[in-house]
Amino acid sequence: MASSSSTSSSRLTSHSNYDVFLSFRGEDTRDNFTSHLHAALYRKKIKAFIDDEQLKRGHEISPALLRAIESSKISVIIFSKDYASSKWCLDELVKVLECRQMNGQMVVPVFYHVDPSDVRKQTGSFRDAFSKHEKQQLKKTPEKVQKWRHALTEASNLSGWASKEIRSEAHLVDVVVTDILKKVENITVSTYPNGLVGLNSQIEKIKSLLCLGRLDFKIVGIWGMGGIGKTTIAGVIFNQISKEFESKCFLVNVREESEKGGGLLHLRDRVLSEVFEENFRIRTPNLPEYVRERLQRTKVLIVLDDVNKVGQLEYLIGGLERFGPGSRIIVTTRDRRVLDNFGVGNIYKVNGLKHREALELFCSCAFKENHCPEDLLVHSKRILDYANGNPLAVRVLGSFLRQKSKLDWENALDNLKRISDPDIYDVLKIR
Repeated sequence: MASSSSTSSSRLTSHSNYDVFLSFRGEDTRDNFTSHLHAALYRKKIKAFIDDEQLKRGHEISPALLRAIESSKISVIIFSKDYASSKWCLDELVKVLECRQMNGQMVVPVFYHVDPSDVRKQTGSFRDAFSKHEKQQLKKTPEKVQKWRHALTEASNLSGWASKEIRSEAHLVDVVVTDILKKVENITVSTYPNGLVGLNSQIEKIKSLLCLGRLDFKIVGIWGMGGIGKTTIAGVIFNQISKEFESKCFLVNVREESEKGGGLLHLRDRVLSEVFEENFRIRTPNLPEYVRERLQRTKVLIVLDDVNKVGQLEYLIGGLERFGPGSRIIVTTRDRRVLDNFGVGNIYKVNGLKHREALELFCSCAFKENHCPEDLLVHSKRILDYANGNPLAVRVLGSFLRQKSKLDWENALDNLKRISDPDIYDVLKIR
């Protein structure tokens, strides 16, 4: 099967936390194809989300899985014999296709020991699965069963890969990984709505603070309100300069991840694992001598995204003598005091969009053009007053109002009047 992209990447959001979300039936493929694919992606530094069985308890798809799907750039759907027997898998698939429709998420189907036509037409083992679903669900929620059917048909019509055409499992893993690598590489600056409106000049200023030609160690802080573009800027810089370093690591959502099981110990292991391309599990607060010596010999690029406590920096990057000559650390935060208290000397505050830039970005999201229809121009400008130059707020509002009636726009304006900033009401709570 051809491996062309299933949809345009031009609408992928800039706050993706994962490169790939893997949707699969655990009983069928967790211990074979899926684990091999996940390991191969890891070796290529592709950040893939693979669920924990604990996330699939209860009657509904868990919030953690929903967030993982929404924050991924690409979803790989591994259709196997009993995929359709799992209502969680089917709910995942529906959500993935919603993200494809709304955000331009790429979707790659893999037909593992199943015929694509069985998926498309719900025949064979898929027919058996739906016979059971219809007995259990039809009287309660017939529309859900119909959604599942539509999702299977839609996904099976996308370009992907089939094991019946690539009989060697190792080769199938290789071609899927190669396909994903190409797609991830294509998700660069062009993946952000209307490019990087208002951010390019700020990116260049931060790069100048990094002083890339020098061999000393340097740490640069990027701060600003939520949604202002800190992670986007850090991600673009990371992509542009990472080839100049021996090792690299981009740690997303430090604030949120540090509160999960394992805490900062687990996060430090992740940094070391990515830097050295090995699986680290160090259970002591202090790093062993051999690890410190390796770090001191290695030129690294590390991004720590959304840090909110000085202790996180102290634990994750500690004494600045830890890293090799020419190493660079980029820290993003909403709280400048974190940077000041850690002694970061090079700090850049991200500025909001100018009105012209905000209007350009808003129009690209709301109308898929760089200008507004005349009858909505006044409404657009009034709406942008509430976004206060925040790129994420602009994108959220533009996407929310896409293809809505003029009455919907007026209702949105009435609702916005009740927002009195606090970081634009946590970026409108619409995301």
